Formats: sequence, C-alpha cells, structure tokens
Amino acid sequence: MKKILIVDDSALMRRVMSDIINKTNEYRVVYSACNALEALDYLTVKNDVDAIICDLNMPKMSGLEFLKEMTKRNSTIPVIIFSSSEDTRETITALELGAIEFIKKPSGRHESEDEFFKRRIHNALFVATELKQKNDIITVSPEQFEKEHEKKAVELKKSNKSLDKNTGNKLVAIVCSTGGPKALQNVLPKLPSNLDAPVLIVQHMPAGFTNSLSSRLNDLSEIQVKEAEENEKLKKGVVYIAKGGTHLTVKSVNNAHKIVFDDTPPIGGLKPCGNIMYFSLCDVSYDEIICVVLTGMGADGTSGISELSRKKKIYVIAQDEYSSTVYGMPRAIYEKGLTDYVCGLDEIADAISKKVGVR
Repeated sequence: MKKILIVDDSALMRRVMSDIINKTNEYRVVYSACNALEALDYLTVKNDVDAIICDLNMPKMSGLEFLKEMTKRNSTIPVIIFSSSEDTRETITALELGAIEFIKKPSGRHESEDEFFKRRIHNALFVATELKQKNDIITVSPEQFEKEHEKKAVELKKSNKSLDKNTGNKLVAIVCSTGGPKALQNVLPKLPSNLDAPVLIVQHMPAGFTNSLSSRLNDLSEIQVKEAEENEKLKKGVVYIAKGGTHLTVKSVNNAHKIVFDDTPPIGGLKPCGNIMYFSLCDVSYDEIICVVLTGMGADGTSGISELSRKKKIYVIAQDEYSSTVYGMPRAIYEKGLTDYVCGLDEIADAISKKVGVR
C-alpha cells in the first residue's frame, strides 16, 4: 500500500482525510502532522512517503513555506495542496512552487462524505503516487526516460509534420489538467504579444480559481491573458482561460467569434471540459485550428479533437511524456493517431508561434 502523510492543523480534517484514505485498498496514512514543522521532522527520520496532502494555512509554517523547504531538500515526494475557496492566490502560488494538484476543502461534514469529494482525493493520490514512481525513474535525459518506458516519442519527433506557417485565419485551442498551471507558466510568457491568433485555454479547475490563475499568468506574460467572459469577441493576441465551473464554447456571429458559456453538467467530473470546447469549434469559420494538448490525467480533448478533425483543418501539438507531469491526455491524443507534432514543454510556445505567426 502507498504511504500517505497528512499535514493539517485541524484535527477534524486530519481525521476525515485519514478515514477516507484508509478505507481504500491502495493507500494508508502513515502519519498525521498538526503542522509543517512536525511533518519535516518526520520526513527527516522516515523519507519513504509516497505522497503528501498538505494544508495551506497553518501556524508555525505555512503550506507555501513547506513547499519551499521541500524544494531545498530536493525532495521527489509529490505534494497535494488542501485549500479553501479563499486561498485562490495562495493555491496558484503553491502550484507554481511544485504542488502537483489541489483539493478544495469541504465546507461541511455533508460535503466531506460526498462520493465526488472522495473520488477527488483518490484521483489526486493516484496521480501523485504514479508521479513518485516516474520521479524515481528519471535520471538524466528524455532519451533515457523514453527508453526506460519503451516509448517512441523520440522517433516520432523525427517524423513530425512541418511547422511551416500556412495562410489563413487561425485559432489556438489548448487543453490541460494536472500540472497545467505550471506548464502554462512555461508556455504563455514565451508567446509574443502580437501573436496572429486568439488563444483559448481549458484548464481543469473549479469555480473561483481561474481568475487568480489568469491574473498571475498575465503578470508574467507579454501576451494579454484573461479569464473568459460571456459574449466576449475573440481578438488576436489575447489568451482566454475558461472560467472554472463553466464550459467554454465559441459561436460565429456576424463575421465575429464570441465566447458563449455552456452550463450543462460536468462531463466525467470536468467543468470546464476540453471536449465541449473542441466540439463547438466544429462550426466556427476559422481556416485552421491549432490544437495543443498538455499534461493531464485522463483523455479530455481526444474525442473533441477527433470530431474536429472531420470538420475542420487542424494541426495538433502534444507535450511529450518526459516533460509532462501526468502523461495521460497527451498520450490519449497520440495513441488516437491525431498528433502532428510532439515536443517538450520548453518547445511548445515556439511551436505555436511558428505555426501561427505574428501580425
């Protein structure tokens, strides 16, 4: 069984989380610390933990300070942040500092007993413990990593379709999930402010968090980054991040393209959902859609891009396994045979810019 460390100053939350985790067949809470300093003392003696669930706001040492200390120790133990809805900016900072996922704290006992909440914990632990195994394997280079997993990404790169810019009106549509906020922090600051296309992003996040994410990315980037708004016209050189808790779609209206919110239920627990965005793009008048699939668990984006490929001219860029926090979504689109270009995270922005061009 995978060993889990819980760090939270609330005895109630420690007990609730321990009960949920210990009822699974895959995970076991080996220690519950009431603050981050106690957790660090434990890790100094026993460093065989597979994943950590850590509160953000604690006395003596905050969750952010804990993440910084783990980085100083060169720790490979994945950290899941446990945060409240008021912690949006701190949560985004935690993801930048290396937290691989966050779970929103339940507002009461009823919510803590909800099956969806329990599934969120289980999914986060699955991602974290899989990442721990990946971190233990990685040694020096992408080539060694691909060889260890018997992948063919290196060979695929040699046969990538040309990134030469074609003429026409283009749109960039990105989907990402676990590890996405940190990946976007690598990609968006490298895009030019005069990019010759609008950019849509679906990052899996609950309501209340995407505004802080957009604001932070806008501060870091030359290109304008904002949270998408209802009925907003798409403009070249602007990045629109789907609002958490709302599906993003695009409609063509009087020779313009507008963002339209879709309030249908979550798809596979996801809202926003990348597939819904891609499905809506089947009817737009753009000459070409540049689809970009970044790190994330599951396969969101694959069915939407598959349908889009039958209706529109598309070009698909996927993040490679070595640089992905979770190689789920990029793997799904690759195995579907729809990928045109596979590259590391550091190359994504350049690939987009070359394909789209500047004004």
